[in-house]
Amino acid sequence: MRLIWFTLIALFIFTGDAFAIEGFYSYRDKNGVLHVTNIRSDLRFAPHGQRKERPLISSWRMEAIIRSVERASKKYAIDASLIKAVIKAESDFNPYAVSRAGAKGLMQLMPETADAMDVINPFDPHESIEGGVRYLKHLLNLFENDLKLSLAAYNAGRTNVLKYGGIPPFKETRNYVRKVLIYYNNYRKM
Repeated sequence: MRLIWFTLIALFIFTGDAFAIEGFYSYRDKNGVLHVTNIRSDLRFAPHGQRKERPLISSWRMEAIIRSVERASKKYAIDASLIKAVIKAESDFNPYAVSRAGAKGLMQLMPETADAMDVINPFDPHESIEGGVRYLKHLLNLFENDLKLSLAAYNAGRTNVLKYGGIPPFKETRNYVRKVLIYYNNYRKM
């Protein structure tokens, strides 16, 4: 076991950020010191060795995401194309996405929503999809299957939709609803 850890440490020291190891996260501080962990406890940490130009998710992981989408689709009776459209609009299929407002993961769940939907790790694609689709189903039920209102609530919060009696007059929310509907129509054609 010591040999394995010694090898990993040597790889980190001698290859720096150029060597990707599954399950490890790292960041360089302002002094150039490389910090590495196997538990992502801080948003400064990104998957070790990941470059912006590299795909964030491999094809086999994308297949696992699609399987999770299909399971959630069946479980909550929501079209898989709609789920994919929400993921595309929210995170562009980046499981490590974090918004300026603090939403996290594929489905961009806010911490309070993640807690309410029993999501422990919003960066886990399966948990994010499960929690996000459960929340979307809740909104569809709340707004009597009105897709536009449900999407607006997913983006701006249900209190804003109730307050304004429809899609809130926020440019971001109106653009979001439009974008998801375009993606939804495109995914249904595939």
